[in-house]
Amino acid sequence: MQVLIVDDNASMRTLLTALLVGQGYEVVAALEDGNAVMDAVRRHRLRIVCLDYQLPGRNGLDILKDINAEFPDIDVLFITASEDSTIEQRAADAGAAGFLRKPFGQKQVLDELRQVTETRGQANRADKVSPAAASQPTAPRGGKRNAIIVDDNSSIRLLLKGVLIELGLNIVAQAANGEEAIKAARTHQPEILFLDVNMPILSGLEALPRIREVSLGNGGRHGHRRHLAGTGTAGSLPWRPRLHRQAGPPGLCRSHPEKAVPELSPGARRP
Repeated sequence: MQVLIVDDNASMRTLLTALLVGQGYEVVAALEDGNAVMDAVRRHRLRIVCLDYQLPGRNGLDILKDINAEFPDIDVLFITASEDSTIEQRAADAGAAGFLRKPFGQKQVLDELRQVTETRGQANRADKVSPAAASQPTAPRGGKRNAIIVDDNSSIRLLLKGVLIELGLNIVAQAANGEEAIKAARTHQPEILFLDVNMPILSGLEALPRIREVSLGNGGRHGHRRHLAGTGTAGSLPWRPRLHRQAGPPGLCRSHPEKAVPELSPGARRP
């Protein structure tokens, strides 16, 4: 597994390189300057970037946004010594797959990388909708409920996909904005839709009424659909937050690291 390390501290680059190589990772480069990162990302077939926040040239948050936009299949482990209380959430919103705050131990690094790769593996093992099936509603498989994930953050989509597959849902499509969500809902007629609120082009709140229209207008098989709107994450993505049901029809969910969601668990009674 190819990894790029980016940190302006020479000792940190040396320690991370030795640690990862000793665990079987292939470190393709260790950079100290933010200006060289995107060229290295484009040049190598990377799986993971260990990215420091405070760098000469460009800061890690801006680089993270570029990586997530251009290479959504590359996971970024965001690293910082900053005491800014908002930086972890900002990194998650920008697409970080993992987060470490300095100082940290070797076990923390390896555990975080392991969680990142496991989450990516779960998503990659998920069944993909074939092009032939993309123009017609997707039939439930083996009694599983069909679901669509809508979020402009690719890492959140990845995380949710892995978690929801484990809960027994059939993920038939994903979308990155409200317009894509409407098209996916019209095509697949899902029983459950996980809908982010703050998105480009068309927000979740703007898209929701139109999603209900195309669902009912197509004579959806399920009659009642549960639309779930998530407003963001609860800290570091690899903590695998569980969804906490909030009051208010038809359903509002917030990512929460401690609350379980029994209505999405296998075998739970449906409303």
